[in-house]
Amino acid sequence: MIKALIFDVFGTCVDWRSSVAREVAAVLPGVDALAFATAWRAEYDPAMARIRDGARGYVPLDDLHLENLDTVARAFGVRVPDRWALNAAWERLDPWPDVLEGLVALQAQAIIAPCSNGSIALMTRLARYAGLPWDCILGADLARDYKPRPEVYLASCAALRLAPAEVMMVAAHNDDLAAARAAGLATGFVPRPEEHGPGQERDLRAESDWDIVAADFRDLARRFAALCGG
Repeated sequence: MIKALIFDVFGTCVDWRSSVAREVAAVLPGVDALAFATAWRAEYDPAMARIRDGARGYVPLDDLHLENLDTVARAFGVRVPDRWALNAAWERLDPWPDVLEGLVALQAQAIIAPCSNGSIALMTRLARYAGLPWDCILGADLARDYKPRPEVYLASCAALRLAPAEVMMVAAHNDDLAAARAAGLATGFVPRPEEHGPGQERDLRAESDWDIVAADFRDLARRFAALCGG
């Protein structure tokens, strides 16, 4: 029996691309806001990789985002008037249209929580902004490491005092689910074909036999109920 669902957040629950671009446009009106947001996000994984590989100690994602903002601003040849204010754009991301209804339906069946690379502070403020009804905040800060390292998934399970097999990881990214499955968790896939905008080529469909493959979060709630015999 699955007793908890933990969720990837950026891209799976919220539309980071359009939301960050909106904030960039307000602060840097002369810049291609979508291109800037995309470039900022592109620095995300390389920054975490240095920590996962042991080349750098754990640094919360808030600080990595700020460092990455400076990198992208230099590349675009612009000066950001208030770096900290724009960096908080990652706390003001809009949920996909199906997310809130789906999460409420899922919360009636199991514990729900983020398992994000975002810090506890970031995830808390984002939840307040977007209305995400989490039971608690889990993820990278607990493990002091970044997905897809197994410690991140296992730390979230341990915090709930549940075995990995009692927890389902939900994500729009096949590599996230592959890592969760390798750590012993159940898996649920929900595609977000617009996460990266027009021309997205990856994660358009499930690439393995995940325990649940759903069209959206509403469908996920229905399928989860059927899986659990509800």
